[in-house]
Amino acid sequence: MPDAKSAEITGSANKPTVEPPAPSPAVKSSATLGTGRRRWWLWIVGGAVSLLLLIEGIPWISTALRTVSTDDAYVNGHVTLVAPRVAGQVTRVLVDDNNRVRKGDLLVQLDKEPYQVEVDIAQTAVAAARADLVTAQAQVRGLEGLARSQRFALTRAVEDLDNQVAELRARVATLQSAKATLGRARADYERDQRLVKQGAVSREKFDVDTEAQSVAEAQVGKAEQDVYQIRVNLGLPAKPENGEDLAEVPANLDQTYSAVKEAQFRLMQTAAQLGVVQSFDESPKQMLANFYKRDAQGDIDRILAQLLKEAPPVKQAEAKVDEAQAHLDQAKLDLRYCDVVAEIDGVVTRRSVNPGNHVVAAGPR
Repeated sequence: MPDAKSAEITGSANKPTVEPPAPSPAVKSSATLGTGRRRWWLWIVGGAVSLLLLIEGIPWISTALRTVSTDDAYVNGHVTLVAPRVAGQVTRVLVDDNNRVRKGDLLVQLDKEPYQVEVDIAQTAVAAARADLVTAQAQVRGLEGLARSQRFALTRAVEDLDNQVAELRARVATLQSAKATLGRARADYERDQRLVKQGAVSREKFDVDTEAQSVAEAQVGKAEQDVYQIRVNLGLPAKPENGEDLAEVPANLDQTYSAVKEAQFRLMQTAAQLGVVQSFDESPKQMLANFYKRDAQGDIDRILAQLLKEAPPVKQAEAKVDEAQAHLDQAKLDLRYCDVVAEIDGVVTRRSVNPGNHVVAAGPR
């Protein structure tokens, strides 16, 4: 019996072998060319798709990385109504619906001419008020000069009063001296009158004594009249009651003496126009002392310069200047409000005004 190996080999030797026919050179070249074209198209299409994916995908990926996504998102915005702050006729509209604007951009412009006229009027009023202020300052300077003069007049009146009181006391002293002289003349007359009867004194000596007595009496009478005259000039009774001393005067004589009070009232009237109010109960000397207390050094020039600033006519004129300036500022503000600008950044959603429309002031909203 033959072994297995010999059988496999045999079987192999006896089995016929079939080989495929070899392709021709033309068929082989055509197949290779078709396969190459398909590969090139695949590369071109793949490259185009990859390029498209890169173009569309990169921005999407970038946006996705920077954007938070959620299933319950909503859009929140603010609506601002733009309205004019002054009334007027629209001359220009510079925006339309869906225009994007930034804060401060000019949207609408109103006719500025009426408001420019108001500005011109207000400027004229300011100039007039300032001229009135200059006039008031000049008037106050005139009052200042008058107050200086009246202050000197009051001081002089007080000094004249003091001089008359001193003169009164000198005249009283003269009267007392004349009375003393009269007393001696009377004593000599009475003594010689007895002696002349006895022949101890000559008639000529007695006549001299008689004349001396008459002269002394005349001097006393004149001295008394001088004293009475001064007392009357001081507003006092010629002869004091209850036999008081003729030289005595009331302590508050300066508050009753007509010349002093007249000078004081004139100064008080002028001082009142300068804004200085004095009490009628103050004596002239107290009034002057209090006036000088307005400055630490009692400098009259500084006192009057301060009164010039605080004088009612000047303060009133300054208030009118401030009022006119406020009206001018308001007129200029209204003129600026003719330019309606955007208050915030945003988008115009509904434009409801056109050139030629007349709008009313709605105020900022």
